[in-house]
Amino acid sequence: MGKYGVLIVDDSAFMRRAITLLFEADPDFFIAGIARNGREAIDKIQRLKPDLVTMDVEMPEMDGITALANIMEHHPVPVVMLSVQTDDGTEATIRALQLGAVDFFLKDRLVHEPDRSAVVLDFLERVKSAAGAKISRPGSAMPVVSEPKKKPEAVRARTADLLVIGCSTGGPSALQSILPRFPKDFPIPVIVVQHMPPGFTKPLADRFNNLCELDISEAQDGDILKAGTAYVAPAGFQTILERKADGSIQLRIRSDLAPNALYKPSIDVLLTSAAPLFGDRLITAILTGMGVDGTAGCRDVKNLKGRVIAEAEESCVVYGMPKSVFEAGLTDRQVTLSQIYANLVDLAFE
Repeated sequence: MGKYGVLIVDDSAFMRRAITLLFEADPDFFIAGIARNGREAIDKIQRLKPDLVTMDVEMPEMDGITALANIMEHHPVPVVMLSVQTDDGTEATIRALQLGAVDFFLKDRLVHEPDRSAVVLDFLERVKSAAGAKISRPGSAMPVVSEPKKKPEAVRARTADLLVIGCSTGGPSALQSILPRFPKDFPIPVIVVQHMPPGFTKPLADRFNNLCELDISEAQDGDILKAGTAYVAPAGFQTILERKADGSIQLRIRSDLAPNALYKPSIDVLLTSAAPLFGDRLITAILTGMGVDGTAGCRDVKNLKGRVIAEAEESCVVYGMPKSVFEAGLTDRQVTLSQIYANLVDLAFE
């Protein structure tokens, strides 16, 4: 018997069999059960208590999003969504991530990708990370203990000109606890680097734009940084910053940079370009995520007197990127997710 018991939820017999074969080839997993729709999934999670659930998005009787909301509320367990890259599938996946799904994977990659060996290795690595993720009920995060007492833009001197937030696995849910707290007149631009496949960052930005007071959009090449705006770095490209002749800072979206980088977008690539431009007026927050992206960039930030906040292990879905930054000695503060916004504001205003 393997280490992690998996419940596979999909209405397609072909997909259930294909996913089963992937897990059976890895000794760290065993199949705890299968379910054909969300209603069966809820029942079997209660009875079988799996360590991990793979959940199809579109199913009869009860779809994956409805089931996920119920699971996160009543029987929290790590869930990885399996989706299709259509407009409806992408929107549903973004919703699932904000509801608490740990990660997602595109079905087409598992079934049709030419180099399936690399895809399968990537899939198994990510689901192993997901299986060890910390899952809690919505609203159970630690309370905020250090909210600013006054409106910072009205009564405190600004000491930062740019905020960068970097995240990966578990990021969309974490961002949902931070971005809606910024007021519409927040006087500092924000850039978000969230690891995602191409096609998913624009729906993510659009969804947050509907939830938040900030103007939030997927970054476009040539965008000029401005206050009251959050820019989501587009997937499939690298995002960097450049100073124009008039002194303004523009975003450049490049396909020819860092071809060997593991992530597109990469937090390291953005921070390496931002640190020389902003120096001690740059603040970076590294949130939940697998891997070490952000560590090299934070080193550049610290070398030029910028400041770094890392999410504490207690609230991370996956304590990978923040741990790397913290253990490298690059953090000014390490706090739980519920305290990230207050500490960003505290560092950004005297």
